[in-house]
Amino acid sequence: MHPYLVGFAALAMTGAALMGVAGIVTGWVPPWLRPRVVRPKLWGYGSLVGAVGMSLYMFLGPFRGPDLSMAPFAMTGMALFIAGLVLQVASRRPGRPGIPARR
Repeated sequence: MHPYLVGFAALAMTGAALMGVAGIVTGWVPPWLRPRVVRPKLWGYGSLVGAVGMSLYMFLGPFRGPDLSMAPFAMTGMALFIAGLVLQVASRRPGRPGIPARR
């Protein structure tokens, strides 16, 4: 069962990273998030950072085994995941008024 879980997790994180890259490059956001996301590029950065962080956490932490020497790296991955979530939440809010957006 373990190889199936690892394969599914790798597929899910690859999909999240690809959606993040698509958001950064083209401004594409999944249809179920379009009404709420105001800044698609910021959402893309958040998705990419979150996918990298969760991958680090999963593959250096629980999926690797009870190796305590990798715990700091796994927790760094969790911190990256939370930073990605913060970026995604910030992408739902408009930018500061009076500051022109760069294109």
